Amino acid sequence: MEMLTNKELFEASSRLMPGGVNSPVRSFGSVGGTPYVVEKATGPFVFDVEGKRYIDYVQSYGAIILGHADPRVTSAITEAAAKGTSYGAPTPGELELAQLISSRVAGVEMLRLTSSGTEATMTAIRIARGFTKRDKIVKFDGCYHGHSDGLLVHAGSGVANMVVPDSGGVPASMASSTVVLPYNEVPELDETIAAVIVEPVAANMGLVPPQDGFLAGLRAECDRVGALLIFDEVITGFRIAFGGAEENFGVVADLYTFGKVIGGGLPIGAVGGRSDVMEVLAPVGPVYQAGTLSGNPVATAAGSTVLRLLEPASYLMLEGRAKYLAAGMEKVMLEVDLEVVAQRHGPLFSLFFGLAPVGNFEQARASVSKGVYPYFFHAMLSRGVALAPGPYEAIFVGLSHDWEQLDRTIDITQAAAKEARDKYFSASKKF
Repeated sequence: MEMLTNKELFEASSRLMPGGVNSPVRSFGSVGGTPYVVEKATGPFVFDVEGKRYIDYVQSYGAIILGHADPRVTSAITEAAAKGTSYGAPTPGELELAQLISSRVAGVEMLRLTSSGTEATMTAIRIARGFTKRDKIVKFDGCYHGHSDGLLVHAGSGVANMVVPDSGGVPASMASSTVVLPYNEVPELDETIAAVIVEPVAANMGLVPPQDGFLAGLRAECDRVGALLIFDEVITGFRIAFGGAEENFGVVADLYTFGKVIGGGLPIGAVGGRSDVMEVLAPVGPVYQAGTLSGNPVATAAGSTVLRLLEPASYLMLEGRAKYLAAGMEKVMLEVDLEVVAQRHGPLFSLFFGLAPVGNFEQARASVSKGVYPYFFHAMLSRGVALAPGPYEAIFVGLSHDWEQLDRTIDITQAAAKEARDKYFSASKKF
């Protein structure tokens, strides 16, 4: 049977799926061209259907941390699947994963597993409203918290790549209960606010770390008015530290949401926090939430395996590799006169074109609006390095990226940056 090309497969997909994809962030809408269609992956590499290999820094948008198809994880998945893929009943595996999460994050006294990060944040908001008996939520411009109606307001990531900043189909009544404020500025709250939800390290407007005092200030302000503080750790959870943001910054939230890493590459999410807050959930309390596949035995087996394999030393390795790659990429790009800032926190970083550091979404948009990223993205992809096809995504360095691949990426970056610079300026653009 003749193998179809990336173009042929994408055209076929576009006839059956809106935009040819099952998640907008996978489309090439903001960079142009045809997406590569992945056939398989191993370690730091993905392979498209035409047989081309890429050093992969998408890593399933952060869900992969040990590397693709890690044999220890695939073995756990195989063993669990052989026993059955879903039961609709409690399992030992969901308890094990819950214990692993709670043992690492002191603020998680109880938790509920879900099937996605969006479900987790949606549930956290409902819990906060049920606990406080208040309606309004505060979020920050450029922070993405999943695609539930009330949180698709001034969101980052894939939403920011659209022609309009927010989603159609969201009632004005939903948006009106969400207050949007600038990231890295501590707001003055009042007693109408149920909760403040924040990415402790913003990773959906590019990588924007919290400024000193921002998270502690949110904690104090929530305490002052009786609102709950929610850390959305779908990306940062068990990515930036052994104990996530709580360990990293010394700030304890009331509720936490997790996803990505805790599923080992399979669909999962979790919401957890203080016992008195979590106990408003049914069947103990009046706040309803349910999910047929919540606590799925195959996903929990994969996630538990990953968390057991991640030790405190793993994060020193991750940060060291990310620091090396970020500094190397920035250096060679500046050497060819392509202005860039590689902004990093721990093992996460992203590239902002221009020379000014970025501290909020307005500044991130200014960098993206220069229009350099599409040229750089394609110059890297053509040389075998896969970055996310959207300028607001983080670059994910995993434990399978060895020094050889990091050095190769830096070498490729220099050539790609020169090509991107030439194409950018030939299009009569300037910084």
